[in-house]
Amino acid sequence: MTPKSAEQDHVLIFDTTLRDGEQSPGATMSHAEKLEIAALLDEMGVDIIEAGFPIASEGDFNAVSEIARNAKNSVICGLSRANLTDIDRCWEAVKHAPRGRIHTFIGTSPLHREITALDQEGMIARIHETVAHARNLCDDVQWSPMDATRTEHDYLCRVVETAIKAGATTINIPDTVGYTYPRESADLIAMLLERVPGADTIIFATHCHNDLGMATANALAAVEAGARQIECTINGLGERAGNTALEEVVMALRVRNDILPYRTGIDTKKIIGISRLVAAVSGFPVQFNKAVVGKNAFAHESGIHQDGMLKNKETFEIMRPEDIGLAATNLVMGKHSGRAALRAKLSELGYELGDNQLKDVFVRFKALADRKKEVYDDDLIALMAEASLNDEDAYLQLRKLRVICGTDGPQEAEMTLSIGGAEKFIDATGDGPVDATFNAVKMLFPHEARLELYQVHAVTEGTDAQATVSVRLMQDGVVYSGQSSDTDTVVASAKAYLNALNRLVLHKHRGNLSALMSSAG
Repeated sequence: MTPKSAEQDHVLIFDTTLRDGEQSPGATMSHAEKLEIAALLDEMGVDIIEAGFPIASEGDFNAVSEIARNAKNSVICGLSRANLTDIDRCWEAVKHAPRGRIHTFIGTSPLHREITALDQEGMIARIHETVAHARNLCDDVQWSPMDATRTEHDYLCRVVETAIKAGATTINIPDTVGYTYPRESADLIAMLLERVPGADTIIFATHCHNDLGMATANALAAVEAGARQIECTINGLGERAGNTALEEVVMALRVRNDILPYRTGIDTKKIIGISRLVAAVSGFPVQFNKAVVGKNAFAHESGIHQDGMLKNKETFEIMRPEDIGLAATNLVMGKHSGRAALRAKLSELGYELGDNQLKDVFVRFKALADRKKEVYDDDLIALMAEASLNDEDAYLQLRKLRVICGTDGPQEAEMTLSIGGAEKFIDATGDGPVDATFNAVKMLFPHEARLELYQVHAVTEGTDAQATVSVRLMQDGVVYSGQSSDTDTVVASAKAYLNALNRLVLHKHRGNLSALMSSAG
């Protein structure tokens, strides 16, 4: 028995970067950032975009609503818990889309039933009531039994049958805690298709977390067993160890089409561009050896590998860099390079800029070229990440910084910040230039956030290389991340620290969502 879909070989891609991905500690995104990511997901061919959790806050509701209004190709989906208020709020947000979807869920495993204080029969009744209510509002309803992989099989069959009878058109099977194994993932989908009446009338989806490093394998195993929708995120962003990575499943289906005879509608050449954008706005840099989109994914240092690559690239490459939109060359730019050359180079790197954007980036490029003799691809990538993080409306903005350091301490930082539009100056000292700089920020903007991570790495080689600095702060159990690049490591440090604090300010304005979000599978 196989699930019903327009084409049996077509696997739908359901991206939840803006919902599940944003639940990563410290990955809070601004309204403008969400809109930009959603537009790129729509453009690259994502079938369904889960744009947020409308009941969570006014900010989430507004973001989902505007994404829905701007949608051109993708179905726009909102998440809601299993209650009528959530579902109504979700519909209010997604109804503006050309094609909207309500996604409602409830935890069905014994552990989650305990939390909801519902017995099996009470939960069955709740599922039927809420799914039917959603279907009365919207023709496209997705239902998820959270923690499905730890739910008793007999009961899982019952709740899935209930949701189908109530009108669900997609049934998602979440491995909420990343517990399952590929064979189990496949067997679970096969079992539901075999045992549940009406299973052939709906689409089964798979939603995997990566706690044991098997999210991609589990998702593909579910597809082989009959699932026809994969829930995933860009760069595998998500809670704990993250979600199934969109780029991994899409490229696996493309490269191994011989044994996975399915296709997606994704324009793979846009993968690297959106990967870099999500890394920049989330403050979560992509690990160098990350599959498909990592900096080293197409790097070959071993002598044997290099020799083979020179003779025939296919000896050590199963896909081409250009397949994911990655430039095959690394031509050097400099201060004499013009605007047209910069546009062409950025296009090779996966960035398509409008005239106004190019004008702004060109000014930044010239300033960088004046400080660096040679500007490489990685420098431009860092420059674009910095440009995407530069929010002229940010509450905290660095205006001036002068640092005095050396063998005679204490080190000193003179800083001017714009705080809510008002400029303030301070002179602070510390144990080193970065410590003095962070002390200056804290004196100008007192806060209780604790520094959890301070990390620096050079973008390219040489003493004039840009430094990319990552900062992670924690306050009240919530993590806030920031990132910035500059040829001056101390300036990059200050900007990264302020980026993290701006996320803290944004989160406080939106309200603490942790209680709501932690219940979203």
